[in-house]
Amino acid sequence: MQSEKHFIEKAKNDPRVFGQLYDLYYPKIFGYIFRVTGNYTISCDITSETFLKAWIKIGLFKWKGISISSWFFKIATNELNQYFRKKKYTPFTILDLSVFDGELPRGRTYFSDETNETITKLDEEDEFRNIHRKLKMLSPKYQKVIALRYFEEMSIKEIGEILGKKEGTVKSLLSRGLEKLKNIF
Repeated sequence: MQSEKHFIEKAKNDPRVFGQLYDLYYPKIFGYIFRVTGNYTISCDITSETFLKAWIKIGLFKWKGISISSWFFKIATNELNQYFRKKKYTPFTILDLSVFDGELPRGRTYFSDETNETITKLDEEDEFRNIHRKLKMLSPKYQKVIALRYFEEMSIKEIGEILGKKEGTVKSLLSRGLEKLKNIF
């Protein structure tokens, strides 16, 4: 922890050091945002905005003994909140059409191992899309708590720090969100 504190202090004065923080945490922050939005382009935009704001405000960051990743997740959560407040429409894709009922037509799978690997990845992607469609039926507050807990594998305490909520509130949101998700499934 002490070395991270020192590293952050260096990042406040050296953009290259902040770049190392960016490289280290970008995949996690992007993954979190993508799991909540389900849209690659929007996720790229929100992640970029998250790190731009972090870079601008790194000088204001106060070390509290908690990893800087929590601060990045907090900024990302604020950006997601803005996205959901401003969201005026949801663009549709062919996957949203009920014609396929969640399944895409597939060709035969007798080609090469590479083709089978690709199909396996598509199946995993379809499973993600299916889960994401169901998650999107929940309120954003539940989506974020579930994504942070189960996809980002954060503790209740970390989630509370990121969302600015008490641990009991986080537990309650998780419980209610999971119950609502269970009813959807």
